[in-house]
Amino acid sequence: MISRHFIDVPNPDGSLRRVHYRRCGAGQPLLMVHQSPRSSAEYDALMRLWGQHFTCIAPDTPGFGQSEPLPGNPDIADFAAGLIALMDALGLDRCPAYGFHSGGIILMTAMKHYPQRFTGMAVGGYAIWTEQEMAIFSASYLPAFQPSAYGEHLTWLWNRMLEQSWFFPWFDLRPEARLPNAHADVSRIDQAVREMLESGDHYRAGYGAVLRAPRDIPLADANVPPVLISAYAGDPLQAHIDRLGAMPAGWKAEKVATQADHHRISLDWLLALPSVPDAVLRETDDQGFARVCTEYFTGLVHWRGRAGDTCIIPAPGRAISLTMGAGIDPPGHGLSDDWQAGSDRATWDAVFAEVQRQRGFADLVFEPPPPGNPALLYPDLTPDRFGSHLARAWSVVRAGRLFAPWYSVNAIPFDPAAIAPAGLAAAHLALLQARSAYAFHTAYGDRDGNP
Repeated sequence: MISRHFIDVPNPDGSLRRVHYRRCGAGQPLLMVHQSPRSSAEYDALMRLWGQHFTCIAPDTPGFGQSEPLPGNPDIADFAAGLIALMDALGLDRCPAYGFHSGGIILMTAMKHYPQRFTGMAVGGYAIWTEQEMAIFSASYLPAFQPSAYGEHLTWLWNRMLEQSWFFPWFDLRPEARLPNAHADVSRIDQAVREMLESGDHYRAGYGAVLRAPRDIPLADANVPPVLISAYAGDPLQAHIDRLGAMPAGWKAEKVATQADHHRISLDWLLALPSVPDAVLRETDDQGFARVCTEYFTGLVHWRGRAGDTCIIPAPGRAISLTMGAGIDPPGHGLSDDWQAGSDRATWDAVFAEVQRQRGFADLVFEPPPPGNPALLYPDLTPDRFGSHLARAWSVVRAGRLFAPWYSVNAIPFDPAAIAPAGLAAAHLALLQARSAYAFHTAYGDRDGNP
C-alpha cells in the first residue's frame, strides 16, 4: 500500500521548503522522480508493482504536487541540489533511482554532480534537443498560467492537456508533429489538469529548468554509476536514443516496443545494481496522512497540526488548504482519500475521532455547511470529454461570493477582493477535490442544509 508524508528540506539560504512524498513497498530504497508538469501521483500504479522489490520513494519535485517551489529563479543544477538535499533530509545516503522524461533530466544532472549518491539509474526517455527544437520550445512551450475572472484559463488548460498526446510539441499543429498513440482518456487528462492547477504558474520554473538544461551525458571515460536509457514506441523521445552518442562504460540505451517493456527492462536493470541498506525515512510531525480503518472507511486522511491543538473540520466543498492552523480534510475532500460509505453522521464521526486519537488533537470544530439545498449546492462535477466540469465548478465558486445560496439571486454583501481570480482558483480546486460534499453535508445537516 502507498503512504504519503511531508518533510522539511533546507534551502541554500537556510530557509525550509516543505516536500511531499509517496512511499510504497519494503526493502532497499528506490528514488523515483516524476516528469513535469506532473506529480508523484503518476507513479501510483508503478510503485505498487515495484514495491514488491523496493521501498519506492516518489517525491513531488519543487513547485509540483504538494511540494513548495525552490526560491528565486532556479536552474537545473538547483533542482539537482534540491534532490540531494531531500535525500539528506530523508536519511538516504546512496540508492538506485528511476526517472521518466524530465525526471530523468533532474536525476542525470544530480548524478553528474553527485555520482557517489547513486548506485545506478534507469531513465525513461532522455531528450537531446536540436537548436531548432530548443528555439521552438523557448518561444511557445511555457506560456504564463494565471487564473482569469471567468475561468477562461480552464478551457485552455483542458485542451492543452488533451492534445499533448496528439501533437508534440502540444502546440505544433502540423501533420509532421502528429503522435501515433493519441488518446482522449478523460481520467488521465483530468489528473494532469488538477496537477497543473496545484502548481499554477510555478510550473514554468520547474519545467523551464528542465528544458533549458544542458543536453549532455557524461563523457565516455567518466567514472559514473551505470545507467539504462530506454524509450518505447509512441514516446516522442524514442528517436532521441539515436542522438545519445558515445556513453560511459556500463551504460546502455535501448528502444522497446511498449511501455510495459520499458518498465520490465528498467526493473531488471535496477534489481541488478548493488544493493543498499534499508532506510528509515524521516517525516514532519505537524502535517501528514493518518491511515484510518473503521467499519465504513479505509484510507488516508490528511491532517495538519500538533497534539493538543483544536482542529478545524472544513465545511462541505472546502479543504484545509483554505484555512489556517490545525485541520483535517474530510474523506473525499482536499488530499484525503475518497469517502466509501453513505450519509450517516456516525460513520463520519468515527473517522474524525480516529484521526483525533492518533494525532492527539484536543478538540474538533466543524465549519457550518453553506446555506441551501445540498442537492443544488453541489452539482455533478464528474469529468467529461470536454472538460465542462471545470467551468461549472468555477461558476459555482464565483457565484458563491455574491449570492447565498450560490444558485439563487439572494445578493449578499461582498468584498471585491473576494472575487479576485487567485482566490477563486484556490476555492475552485478545493471544490473539484470535494467528491463527497453532498454526503458530508447531508450527514451533518438536514435536507435544507440546516445544521
